[in-house]
Amino acid sequence: MLKLLPLILPLLYGYVIYRFSVRNTLKELDEKSSELADPAFQPVLSRLAAALGLERVRVYLYEIEPVNGLAAPDGRIFITRGFYNKFRQGEVSAEELASVIAHELGHVALGHSRRRMIDFSGQNAMRMALGAVFSRFIPVIGYWLANFATSLLAARLSRSDEYEADEYAAALMTKAGFGVTPQIELFHKLERLTGAVAGSPPAWLLSHPKTDERIEAIRSLEARWQKA
Repeated sequence: MLKLLPLILPLLYGYVIYRFSVRNTLKELDEKSSELADPAFQPVLSRLAAALGLERVRVYLYEIEPVNGLAAPDGRIFITRGFYNKFRQGEVSAEELASVIAHELGHVALGHSRRRMIDFSGQNAMRMALGAVFSRFIPVIGYWLANFATSLLAARLSRSDEYEADEYAAALMTKAGFGVTPQIELFHKLERLTGAVAGSPPAWLLSHPKTDERIEAIRSLEARWQKA
């Protein structure tokens, strides 16, 4: 049993971190959010709901300025105040904002939002376990190598999730009658809206795929659907 302790302790630590992260995330969202109620935006939400066979799609407004959308571990969909302001100012259309919501719905439907919280705790446990192993053989840089390897794996998994959510959103937007054009047009705007710099850092270290690669994947889907 004592021999297994170096492996058991990181797993227990990971579980504690997971529970703590979920609790803090939900608390933060509860304190700083309210349901979005905008008559100008309701028609696009109604079309998404109809395409999903639901009575309504609830979206919550998260009171922070960075432009973003997110899916909470409990399945709620949020857009930030900063993103909503871009819509109100005419920089983002209702259909483009709907594509963000469709993308986040994809994360929920595909189990990404809950899995990401589990992945986070798993990453911490793996980082500790690998750090302990590597440090036995490479005392000086063992923990650094463990951190790098864990981060690299996490980024790859996250990029895979983004592609899957993009595909879900493209299908939902098409079924709702919007098509994929709003999704692609928003991608062209995102770097400017978020202040991101294209190409830095390298794509294989990013948690999101490169914009042009995401657009290409969506266009390929559209072409395949048109042939079907």
